Amino acid sequence: MSAVVSQTDFPDLNLIHRGKVRDLYEVEGQLLMVASDRISAFDVVMDDPIPHKGEILTGLSLFWFDFLKDIVPNHLITAEVKAYPAVCAPYKDILRGRSMLVKKAQPLPVECIVRGYLSGSFWKAYKKDTTVCGFKLPAGLTESDKFPQVLFTPSTKADLGLHDENISMDRMGEILGVEVAAKIADICIKIYRKAADYALNKGIIIADTKFELGWYEGELILIDEVLTPDSSRFWPADQYNPGASQPSFDKQFLRDYLESLDWGKNPPPPPLPLEIIEKTEARYREALDRITG
Repeated sequence: MSAVVSQTDFPDLNLIHRGKVRDLYEVEGQLLMVASDRISAFDVVMDDPIPHKGEILTGLSLFWFDFLKDIVPNHLITAEVKAYPAVCAPYKDILRGRSMLVKKAQPLPVECIVRGYLSGSFWKAYKKDTTVCGFKLPAGLTESDKFPQVLFTPSTKADLGLHDENISMDRMGEILGVEVAAKIADICIKIYRKAADYALNKGIIIADTKFELGWYEGELILIDEVLTPDSSRFWPADQYNPGASQPSFDKQFLRDYLESLDWGKNPPPPPLPLEIIEKTEARYREALDRITG
């Protein structure tokens, strides 16, 4: 496994985007997606990386892309570094295990969020008004309760450092067209249900998750990462106890630590203690081992 990779710099490749976690290069008309070990919380990228995180995210995404391909095609071409274009060869040691060569799709302008349980920003909104994102929810739900049915709750995509905003299906229909919005919601709910059923058998509740879809040659495909601890809330099923926040395999552990600080959730981020870094890595690792093991 490669050493900690906070950021990549490949002079021979065309860097087209550096996200919170991924560095994206254009290579011979395709995209090379490299998962760094950066971690973000509250839309702020921390200065301290989480060792091996990029490899864990890539391993999980590869598993789920294969598992879900009967419902929706995806952007993966190959994750075998030796099959990448020759221009990538000088960087093979960094790329191995943390990169994918993918189709160059046109991402949707919305985030596709699916929720099975009442948590996070949705719980905060529910406490103020039981109608959230256009969904009239039952009164009297407590934090981490399972919803009566799976919800598709899209959001806008914010620029780096800004916060995404939840929108209704009606608003998504205005942005993408009503039929396309309905199709996207249907795909996302189907893949969430299949993945959630599988994960539950592995002792993990997928409370909610964010999918990225895009257009490629007129077809909707699954892109970016899928069902990782960065894009999802993973809870240990044997410790599930509604009425409070849950222990988790994701960065909720990091968020909880940051919430305990006097920090305004804007850059610059606070330094992370070694214990927080190590425990976060261990949780990500356990999620990978349980799901793919």
